[in-house]
Amino acid sequence: MVVPELKAWRAARPHVVRVARSVKPRLVRAAEAVKPPLVRAAEAVKPPLARATGVVKPLVKRPSTVQFTTGAATLGLVVAATVVTAAGPWDSTGQRTAERDWAASRERAGGADHGSAPGTSGKEPAPAPSAASVLAGLGGLKGSVPSPTEKALGSVLGPLLDDPALGSDRAGAVVDMATGKLLYGKGADDPLTPASTTKIATAVAALTAAGADHRIATRAVLEPGTEEVVLVGGGDPTLTARKDANGNASLRSLADDTARALKSRKKTEVTLSYDTSLYKGSAAHPIGADNTNLARVTALMADEGRLDDSSSGPADRSKDPAGDAARKFADLLHERGIKTTVPGTSRASGSAKALATVKSPPLSALVERMLTSSDNDIAEALARQSALALDEPASFKGGGAATHAQLKKLGLPLKGAKFADGSGLDRADKLTADLLTALLAEAADPDSPELRPVLTGLPVAGFTGTLSKRYNGQPGTGLVRAKTGTLTGVHTLAGTVVDNDGRLLAFAFLTSSNPPTDATTTQQRLDALASALATCGCD
Repeated sequence: MVVPELKAWRAARPHVVRVARSVKPRLVRAAEAVKPPLVRAAEAVKPPLARATGVVKPLVKRPSTVQFTTGAATLGLVVAATVVTAAGPWDSTGQRTAERDWAASRERAGGADHGSAPGTSGKEPAPAPSAASVLAGLGGLKGSVPSPTEKALGSVLGPLLDDPALGSDRAGAVVDMATGKLLYGKGADDPLTPASTTKIATAVAALTAAGADHRIATRAVLEPGTEEVVLVGGGDPTLTARKDANGNASLRSLADDTARALKSRKKTEVTLSYDTSLYKGSAAHPIGADNTNLARVTALMADEGRLDDSSSGPADRSKDPAGDAARKFADLLHERGIKTTVPGTSRASGSAKALATVKSPPLSALVERMLTSSDNDIAEALARQSALALDEPASFKGGGAATHAQLKKLGLPLKGAKFADGSGLDRADKLTADLLTALLAEAADPDSPELRPVLTGLPVAGFTGTLSKRYNGQPGTGLVRAKTGTLTGVHTLAGTVVDNDGRLLAFAFLTSSNPPTDATTTQQRLDALASALATCGCD
């Protein structure tokens, strides 16, 4: 049964939502497979000039597997499993070496963090075998692409979702992205612990509250009439002190500009302090102050407080990330001819004069990175950006309140939803399968282009991010694009897939169990559920 709140939301949506429209002609129009003249697999890889001029090439009879996989993965939609499985063999990550090499040689697109995988040979591969059946599916459809029926989906998904290996509590929902219609639901409005699929909600809230183009500033200011320089944290979790900033805001660049500005004022000795007052409440997550999955949440940090050279995944963290960043800034100033005191905490006044500023990548890029790598530090920072945009305290509580308020503005089904943090590490978080699929459908709405990073940031099964080592050649490999969620006894998966008839679907599956089920087995069962959608015509 669909709850009234969800009915209202669906009724308000446009009659036809086309992800293909939302990303414009540059990407594969999988959702519009009913229009053969407009759907060309070659569009995903054709030269930029042809894309720019809008020229539609003749249908290529034998495009390579890699063309389909890479082009469609740009949007996160691959139209049939045979595209990926036809050529083989698979390496240990579920991706053929040739495809990985091909991706590495091309410009990144459709997700800043879906670039080349490690271990590429650097050689341009020969074209892989083609998959004629996919072309027939794209160009040979007559009339409307059928939408899966509830009965057919139930017969396919029901037994899989009832598997005892999924644990004591489980829920699922499948939505037609073209219409917003709920096609299948099992406990779809039951709130369960979502783990890291919470990040989908965090992303939608931040992109609509603060804006996709918003950049987070870190500043150095000079208090008037004094020699005090204050390093002011703005909450940028990607600020880096490394020599290669890799597109992030650089503490080294900030030191360059600050030293230059001070010397222009004939100042070579200063008192240095740092300001983290933007964030409120505890910096320690409820899971604990010292956790390899998340640094203390503070408005100032460099390299997520990591004590190694990693940029994602678990790592030992600084016990004082703000102080460490300030001390590194002092060292950088000293290298540039500016002597400083040992930095201490302070608060910049409203009359402080700007010396230098560096800014993060836009929130759109941060969202992609967060979703692909399941970055908890970015997630907590984005929740606080939502709080600041809505005049809520920049804290765990304020971020949760802002996320709930922003999603309510969007008319999304929030029955039973609770946001205790932005990352999903807190077991107090509660989401429904209905809400997760509604968030994904909202991200596909042509009227919400600012939400597209929610789709382009989703990991690709067997290829990228937290799904790079899952699927291992299952039918959903390369076809499923989804956010994972994992806590002890909690496993979730929510994302998009194109079924065997070319219909774009959003899905969400949530499970939990006490005592915990075997993690590997449970994840494999969730992957099988998404794979079943990829291979199911179900009409």
